[in-house]
Amino acid sequence: MKILSRAEELVLLAVWKLQNNAYGVTIREKIIRTTGQEWSIGAIYVPLDRLTKWGYLEGVESDPTPERGGRRKRYYRLTESGFTALEHIKKVNEEMWESLPDLSFDQNRNI
Repeated sequence: MKILSRAEELVLLAVWKLQNNAYGVTIREKIIRTTGQEWSIGAIYVPLDRLTKWGYLEGVESDPTPERGGRRKRYYRLTESGFTALEHIKKVNEEMWESLPDLSFDQNRNI
C-alpha cells in the first residue's frame, strides 16, 4: 500500500466529505476552509490526477451547464481502493501519535 502524501490525504478526505458535490472547485474550497491556507488549483488537480491514476478516485463528467458556458464539470468519488487507502493512512497516523504526551503549551516540553 502506498503511503499518501498529506495533500493526497486531504483531497481524498474532501472528496469523501463532499459526496456528490466533489469537483475541483468545491474540493479546493473545502481544503482551504479546513486548513486555513490558500491552495492553488494545481495543488488540487495534481493529486486528483494521481489518485485517479492509482484507482483511488473515479471521475465522472457532468452534462454541460449553461452557467458554465456549456462546459462540463468532472465530479470525483472514492473507490473501494480509495477507502482502503484512507483507512491505512488513518491507522499509520494513529500509531505515530499513540503514546505521545499532550501537546498543550502549559506542559513542560522536553525538546
